[in-house]
Amino acid sequence: MADHRTVTAAAAALYLTPSAVSQQLAALEQETGHALLTRSGRGVRLTAAGEILLGHAHEVLAQLERAEAELAAYAGGSAGEVTVAAFATGIAEVLAPAIARLALDHPGIRLRVRDAEGDQSLPLLLDGEADLALAVEYRGAPGADDGRLSVLPLYAEPFDAVLPAGHPLADLPAVALADLSDADWVGQYPGNPCYDVTLLACELAGFQPRFVHSSDDFRAVTALVGAGAGVALVPRSALRGMDLKEVRVRPGRGPGRHPPGLRRHPPRRRVPPADRPGPGGPGPGGPAGPGALRTPGPKSAVQRAGGRPTVAR
Repeated sequence: MADHRTVTAAAAALYLTPSAVSQQLAALEQETGHALLTRSGRGVRLTAAGEILLGHAHEVLAQLERAEAELAAYAGGSAGEVTVAAFATGIAEVLAPAIARLALDHPGIRLRVRDAEGDQSLPLLLDGEADLALAVEYRGAPGADDGRLSVLPLYAEPFDAVLPAGHPLADLPAVALADLSDADWVGQYPGNPCYDVTLLACELAGFQPRFVHSSDDFRAVTALVGAGAGVALVPRSALRGMDLKEVRVRPGRGPGRHPPGLRRHPPRRRVPPADRPGPGGPGPGGPAGPGALRTPGPKSAVQRAGGRPTVAR
C-alpha cells in the first residue's frame, strides 16, 4: 500500500483480488490495535502507526533475504563452520597455509582445527566429531574402498635418518638402512603411524630395529639421538625449526636386495585428507573440502613439507 497508494494497484502487484487485500489489512489493524491507512484524495496513505510498522516490515524482509542467502551459501559449501582434525606437522605445513588462503577466498567459512595424532583423525571423522581429516596411512586404517569416506591423496612425505654427529655414517650423503641394523633405535610407541613406517622400512631392509627409547615427541627423539642414545627415522617436516647441531640428517635408502624402486626411495608416509561423502561432509571439491588443502604455486605447502603430490583426484 505504501508503494501503490490504492488497494486495487496493490492487489494487482500481489496477484490478489482487492477484497482479499482489504481483508488482510483489516485483520492487521485488528491485530495491532491501530489504524494503518487513511484516505488521501483518490488513494490512501499510511498513518503514523502504519509508517512504524512499515519500517519493521522492511527490516524483517531484509533479514529474511540475508537468511536465504546464507542458507544458499551453506548449501553450496561457501559458508558455515568446518571442523578439521589434523596431526601437528600437517597443521603447520599444510593446514595453516590453506586456512590463510581460505580466509581470503571464502570469508564465509569458519574453520575449527583439532590437533589429533595421525591415527586419531579418521575415527573423529567417522564419529561425526570432525568434518575433514588430514590423516596418515597406518595399520588398521579404513581401506580406500570404505564407502564412509571420500579420500583424496595429497602427498607422500619422506622420512630422514637422524644420526648422532659422531656416527661413522654421519658424513655420507645418504644412509642405507641395512647399515643401521646393529644400532640402538629411538622410535615412537606402537600404534603411532610413524612407528609403523620405521618398523616396515627396517623389515624391508632385512632386520628388526632394536628400540631402546620411545617417545611420540619428535624433539625428544632428536634430542636423544643428539645425546648418542641411538638413531631414528623422522618425517622431514617434523625436523623444521629444530636445533640440529648435535645430529646429522641424511636421506635414508631402501635395501639393495629388494626391487630398484625400493632402493631409490626413502621411507615415507602418505598423507590423504578425507571427508564424509554426501551431505554430512564439505565435499571433496568444495572450498573447504579435501581439495582445499592443495596449495598451488612453486612454494606450495606440500613442497615445503618435503613431500610430493600423489595422484590427483
